[in-house]
Amino acid sequence: MKKILASVLCVLMILSCFAFVSCEGGAKKEDCKVAMVTDYGDITDQSFNQTTYEACKEYCDANSVTFKYFKPATNSDDDRVAQIEAAIDEGFNVIVMPGYAFANAIKATVNEYTDVKFVALDVGSGDLGADFTVPANLYCAVYQEELCGYMAGFAAVKLGYKKLGFLGGMAVPAVVRYGFGFVQGVDAAAKELGLSDVEVMYAYGNQFYGDADITARMDTWYSAGTEVVFACGGGIYSSAAEAAKKVNMKVIGVDVDQKGIIDGQYGEGMTVTSAMKGLAATVKTVLSDIQAGKFAGGKIDTLGIVSDVPAENYVQIAESTQFADGKFAVADYEALVKAMHAGTVTVSNDITKTAADFGTVVKVTDQGNIK
Repeated sequence: MKKILASVLCVLMILSCFAFVSCEGGAKKEDCKVAMVTDYGDITDQSFNQTTYEACKEYCDANSVTFKYFKPATNSDDDRVAQIEAAIDEGFNVIVMPGYAFANAIKATVNEYTDVKFVALDVGSGDLGADFTVPANLYCAVYQEELCGYMAGFAAVKLGYKKLGFLGGMAVPAVVRYGFGFVQGVDAAAKELGLSDVEVMYAYGNQFYGDADITARMDTWYSAGTEVVFACGGGIYSSAAEAAKKVNMKVIGVDVDQKGIIDGQYGEGMTVTSAMKGLAATVKTVLSDIQAGKFAGGKIDTLGIVSDVPAENYVQIAESTQFADGKFAVADYEALVKAMHAGTVTVSNDITKTAADFGTVVKVTDQGNIK
């Protein structure tokens, strides 16, 4: 009898092992339908919306996931909420939202639709408010913009530019971090090179698109000697690029590699570099985790440098950077990233200061809001 029982137990254990392997090896991915809602821009903006859209579509096409994007009729919280609800009504159970402008729409929907997973890019506690608790069905990602802003400023000075400008969109936390990081990078490079004649013009357009008034201010900067402007904020790059084209000067792009659109529209060689966030990497990682049943909801992730290898980080400058041997080559960029990863180069993210506070050897002229 004991031998029979032992044999039965042995068979049961073997069957259990096979069942376990079968479940693990053939585990069905979680069913999901992904919707992306655009903010105030559209999917051809060469910035947040386009990058997020393309990343969602690429992932969903590759993994046979239903995907669709929704565009609000106007730049309002009500219309953003309406499109989120329209997506949910159509059966979409993963909503991807790029940009801080979604904060109020998130607060209006996320606790009502608890069976829907919300993914918010560049939406942080400063946007949502100190009294908002991130629920389990919401994942937010914010980025250390000060780090890639620093890289862009450091690279520009090492490449020989001494008269620089920062043109931000609206002075929201992400844009301010970009700007303050940029000034710190400019200052560090000037200090390393022993320069005392480096200057930074600094202003916000108070909007995320270019217009005649902002272009006129950029005309003034460039005519007074500014050589390169870091245009940081959606479509505001158009004003910097229009002014730069008139005098054969340069710009720096933001969020994604903007060389294609800027050089394509305004002149080859105009874009010195772009300070970038890993929006696409974030989207693909989060969607993959959702399908695998590992959604990291209930928190706000701060993403930055995670590796000595530049391309593996969530903040970086573009591969299209105008690297130059003897000035700022790829190896110099790699060394900078390694130092930042090791903590030997640090960058402040204190947005309670002013841009001028970060200029120890450079002159910073802060013009506030243009409009």
